[in-house]
Amino acid sequence: MKRKNGLLLLFCLFMLISYSGFTNNITVTNLSLTGQNVTEHFAMVKFDISWENSWRTSSSPNNWDAAWVFVKYRIGTGAWMHAWLDDTGHINLNGSTIATGLLDQALPFNPTTNPGLGVFIYRDADGTGTFSATGVQLRWNYGSNGVADNAEIDIQVHAIEQVYVPQGSFYAGSGGTEFGAFYTYPTSANPYQITGEGPITIGAATGNLYYNQDNIYCGDQLGPIPSVFPKGFNAFYCMKYELSQQGYADFLNSLTTAQAANRYSTLHTSWRYNITDSSGVYTCTSPYASSPFVACNFISWGDLTAYLDWSGLRPMTELEFEKACRGTQTNVPNEFAWGIGWGTTGAIANSAYTLSSPGLANENIATNYSTTGGNAAWDTTIQKTLGDLYGQVRVGIFAGNELNTGRVSAGATYYGIMEMSGNLYECPVTVGNPAGRGFNGSNGNGLLDDSGNADVPTWPGFDGMGSGNRGGGWGDNFTLLAVSGRYAATWGDSLRWSDIGCRGVRVAP
Repeated sequence: MKRKNGLLLLFCLFMLISYSGFTNNITVTNLSLTGQNVTEHFAMVKFDISWENSWRTSSSPNNWDAAWVFVKYRIGTGAWMHAWLDDTGHINLNGSTIATGLLDQALPFNPTTNPGLGVFIYRDADGTGTFSATGVQLRWNYGSNGVADNAEIDIQVHAIEQVYVPQGSFYAGSGGTEFGAFYTYPTSANPYQITGEGPITIGAATGNLYYNQDNIYCGDQLGPIPSVFPKGFNAFYCMKYELSQQGYADFLNSLTTAQAANRYSTLHTSWRYNITDSSGVYTCTSPYASSPFVACNFISWGDLTAYLDWSGLRPMTELEFEKACRGTQTNVPNEFAWGIGWGTTGAIANSAYTLSSPGLANENIATNYSTTGGNAAWDTTIQKTLGDLYGQVRVGIFAGNELNTGRVSAGATYYGIMEMSGNLYECPVTVGNPAGRGFNGSNGNGLLDDSGNADVPTWPGFDGMGSGNRGGGWGDNFTLLAVSGRYAATWGDSLRWSDIGCRGVRVAP
């Protein structure tokens, strides 16, 4: 196994970068290949990993954060390919756990038909603060990828911060007055309890899951929801943050020229989108604009599914969205992601923010950060107040303020996931359209077709039918930020919008 002379063997995907403690980060350093075994055709991918604001707790909510780590390789100047990992043989040090994520988590490991697409790395005991693991080694079965023992290769290691959402029952719908919210028929004030992954009947009969057609995008009120459709009861991981612009630029830079051209939006400098293309190299730190840490907007359904397929993740469902926000807590009518309903005085920050260090690693809320209500990027705090800067903000910005006092002021979900109300819309698979109900939760396989499209046949197609929008965006009225609001639950299309981003999930190993 050789390293090509003159080429850098370190390509790190930074979802966030630390600066003066005002943000979170994840870094992968000291990357190398070691321990090549030419009999069994494997090698160890070795690196150090670290990220800030990590936790694990055995008390409520009984969860932890993690890094989803996956490896890409190329032979010579060929295309970047996804490395297939073993399910055992990894080496973890410094109080960490490694759990392999298989292509199909329900089936036994097989090095060629059901390989490891990546691993989750997380603490093995309770703790908070910066988490670091040195000398991590992942067993790459390069022979299963068809790589010769004497091939000259380059490798990349990518890491994306995740949050573990434990198995358990939860309520869909808040019992409030949101558009098209789920409830137990016939009383809209009674949310519907999800108690397992079995099929769910939708219909106007006592005890069924139901929702009103308050507009044409709430859904067709038909069913059932099949047992294979992920309902949020089983444990899963969810991306801690919306995808950053640096993260999306790194994705584009790993594609072929034809693939990247189809996945790139040319709407740069509009609504804080600043990814630019210079002879096939994508960057968001040009001399006239900088936004690597800002959430990436102008993401179409095709872009979102391509990124998730490439990274071995998958789209979330709208039931998983509600579970990730509310958790196992008792429903609160009209609640935001931080668990307070809009009818409560001071439930949400409602004064115009100003930004310090816009576009930089330490972009922060300079004025009008609320210490009592939930902070979020929405119409009143963002759209009409930041001049040329209006639009979405840095991922994790509300947790990184020195005035932050906890979940509410950070705008975090019950499990610690950021910006699920406001900033950019989430794009889950809907139960309100047959193309959505056909989703079976298959994971991405790490590869795209020649045009840069996802190739998972059970996902909603390129036209976006079967997907929708939840959680609201930076230009919306506060009512659209409610967790159970389904104003645009089936509004899926193939277009790129200034208030839509990317976030994915994966079933827990």
